[in-house]
Amino acid sequence: MNSKLTELYFKLSSLVIFRDILNCRTMRSLERLLKSLEDDDTVKQIQAYSDFVSNLYRHHNDLSSYILTLMLEDENIYMIRKAHGLEISGKMQDCLMNELEALQCIADMTSETVKSNIAYSGFLPEWDNTRYDFKSEYRDRIENIDRFGYGIYAKYYMFIVKEGNIVPVKYPDEIKLSQLIGYQRQRQMIIDNTLALLSGKPASNVLLTGDAGTGKSSSVKAIANEFRGKGLRIIEVRKDQLRDIPVIIDNLSKNPLKFILFIDDLSFASDDDNFGALKAILEGSVSARADNIVIYATSNRRHLVKESFSDRDGDDMHRNDTVQELISLSERFGIKISFSKPNKEEYLDIVYGLAEQCKLNMTREELEKEAERFAVGRSGRSARAAKQFIDKMLTCHNTLN
Repeated sequence: MNSKLTELYFKLSSLVIFRDILNCRTMRSLERLLKSLEDDDTVKQIQAYSDFVSNLYRHHNDLSSYILTLMLEDENIYMIRKAHGLEISGKMQDCLMNELEALQCIADMTSETVKSNIAYSGFLPEWDNTRYDFKSEYRDRIENIDRFGYGIYAKYYMFIVKEGNIVPVKYPDEIKLSQLIGYQRQRQMIIDNTLALLSGKPASNVLLTGDAGTGKSSSVKAIANEFRGKGLRIIEVRKDQLRDIPVIIDNLSKNPLKFILFIDDLSFASDDDNFGALKAILEGSVSARADNIVIYATSNRRHLVKESFSDRDGDDMHRNDTVQELISLSERFGIKISFSKPNKEEYLDIVYGLAEQCKLNMTREELEKEAERFAVGRSGRSARAAKQFIDKMLTCHNTLN
């Protein structure tokens, strides 16, 4: 085996800070490939080579870019200590520098160099090598960790909660602010609050109320998409997971990124146990306060609680206090924003705007006539009805063409 490749095998095997990158399938196959070159078994070498390239091609045909991505997204002890502002010992710093140099050498390993050590004249696929300065790239990531994040938060930006764990959404809704028409005043209030969060200023929990289909959820997701490059991440929490929020906040409170905990379509029955959990969180107990986290919730109900006549007229001697407590939950949000059902003019403005975005070839008169007819069949005007109408018109026009 080429002495240089033997050295690369030793470098890869001796990783400490970046050891977790060896757990991925591609890096394991690279380790097997380098080890196979120590033997004289050509068949095993060809198999190991092909297995590695097959795994690499699943992600990238550029070995350098692939290793750089793994390195920058790795949630290692050095990255975590830096993110939390903890002291880094000189020995750990030396280890980091040594491993960055090692990974640089491995990333620069060409397919031609490896193939020259295999006694086979047939075809073997190749990979690319882009030249990077790994030390510079890693230094930039550390210095901007509040914008890039680390671990799963460097790779993804939308998450859900599953069995108490934060899980990435691999194919999130890519809705953009530029695609949303109408409700500019309401949306700007959310944007301003989000920008305050991102700049380290006091930010409020926000409650978005109003009629269904007015774009409350889309606005929150579009804002998350808009500012993900500035260090914003969003985690959707279902109503039955509200009791998980204090633990989630504890786990994220020292993270350098900013987070929106998003609760969609929030409402309670008057005897719902989750009511008390949310109330405690919004009141801000010691374990439920973090400067890098806000709660954005949407609801079709202004007071969040499904209030029945029994709540008003029951036998509860303190029923007035009880009802007031239920109603006051919405008051615990620092900012309340109402998305009301649009009037005819507002509805048509949304229709015209969406039609222009989609380059729909219809006159304003045609659009107004058909959009109004569509709204009647959809129980009234709304931003959602406008979007569904435009989608229908696009489908019809594409079919005719």
